[in-house]
Order: sequence, then C-alpha cells, then structure tokens
Amino acid sequence: MRLTETPVLTVRGLTVRYGDGCPACGTSLEKNRCTACGTVWALRNVSLELFPGEVLGIVGESGSGKSTLMKSLYFDLTPTEGTARLRDYRDGGASIWEASGAERRMIKNLLMGMVYQNPVLGLRMDFSAASNIAEKLIAAENRNAAKMTGRVTELLDAVEILTSRMGEAPKNFSGGMQQRVQISKALANNPALLLLDEVTTGLDLSVQAKVLDLIRKIKARYGVSILLVSHDLAVIRMLADRTIVMLDGQIVEIGLTDQILEDPQHPYTQQLVHSLI
Repeated sequence: MRLTETPVLTVRGLTVRYGDGCPACGTSLEKNRCTACGTVWALRNVSLELFPGEVLGIVGESGSGKSTLMKSLYFDLTPTEGTARLRDYRDGGASIWEASGAERRMIKNLLMGMVYQNPVLGLRMDFSAASNIAEKLIAAENRNAAKMTGRVTELLDAVEILTSRMGEAPKNFSGGMQQRVQISKALANNPALLLLDEVTTGLDLSVQAKVLDLIRKIKARYGVSILLVSHDLAVIRMLADRTIVMLDGQIVEIGLTDQILEDPQHPYTQQLVHSLI
C-alpha cells in the first residue's frame, strides 16, 4: 500500500440528513439532532480515501454513522449531499451516486462486495451456499456452468468451508459459517473494494478470531482493498492500516492505526483507547 497511488475509493462531503434542516442546525445540535427543528444529521461532511491493498478501519460507538456510510456506498440509502468516486468506475471521473440503475447494478456486482453484520441481509438463506455465490456470478453475466462450479469451489475453499457442504442452505450453518459464505459471495467477481460492516459482532470469541484471521488471508490472497467498520478497537488494531474515528456523524480523527492507538488526540479517541487497555 502506497498513499501516492490513485485511491480505489474517494469520498468527499458525504452528508445524510433526515429532515429539512434549518439555520440553527449549525449551532444547536445535541449529539447529531437539531434541537430547533428536529433534523437528524446521520453523516456530516464525511471525506475519506481508500488506497489499493489497504484496510481502512472505521470505528465509533452505535449511532456514530459507520453503517450509514457503508449503506450509502452500497446504494442501500441515498445520500443528501456528497460524491463517491471509484477508480474503476468511469476512471474515477464521476460519482457513483450519479450512476444509472444499470450502472449501479454493475458496480455492486463487479466493482465492490458487501458483507453485512446480519447475514440475512447478504444471503438467501433458503438457497444453497453454492447458489448464493452463483447468483453473484450470473449477475455479472457469467453463464458457463463448469467455470461457475470451479469458481464456487475455489471461493468456498478460500473461506474454509468444505465443498461437501456447498449444497446446503446457509440457514443450516453457524453464524461464523454464514459470514464466511457472505465473504465468498462478496469476492465472487474479484471486486477491487470489499465493504465489511461489523462482521464479527455477535459471534463467539473463538469464531471472531477465525473470521478475523480469514480476512487477513483474503487480503493477502486477493489484494482487495477493504473498508472495515467496527465498534471494537481491538478488531481495528488487528486488521487496519489506517483508522478513522467517528462520533455523531462526523470524522473526529484519522491516521495510521498505530499512531491513533499510541497517541490519540481527540478526547473520544482517548476514551476508546483507554477502554481497550
């Protein structure tokens, strides 16, 4: 990872607002809600860059805007303002939020993959694990049955799921296995960008460790850039090259993960780091 390279993802001025806003919004916010008009600012002027091969961690408490950021990038909600440019979409010359419906499907199927905290959002629980991955391949217009079978087998092997279970439905799998199927599905078409939203939350500690180790192996094997959201700074410390700290819809600190852990500047970051020690 070299920060002189062209970013895989560049976000500028991302704002998500629920309400019309008012002149008092700039001065009368309590947390991220305006006490004058009731408008909620889920994200306020968020900007970031993600570089090739980098893991960029995003940490913050519940309600800080982490998941709203991820949902905005994956078209699960529409931002109020801002731009997001992918290096591989129109050579980075246009925001993905200006894309047509067909282009958005292409971006989701080819250029990025998403792994949700709740596997129900990312998987068809009654379909087989193989069918879930094949669905992503077919969406990218891969129609060769033999090649699809080979790719499914490769991906399930990469996430350490026995191919003898590829015909089983994810509803029969443990939470950790469901997350691994999600990861394999997200990687199906070799995206440059992988979005991981609280992928270890709710898992047993031993299962968390296996999923985190898997993410490290996936990064090394596929060279994918990863945007990793977590409320747990221990997870960020293990995986992230750089870290963004969010509070009340804003970025309050950004830097190399080691620097943030060793010398946090913002009071909220200091509180997070001290809670980890």
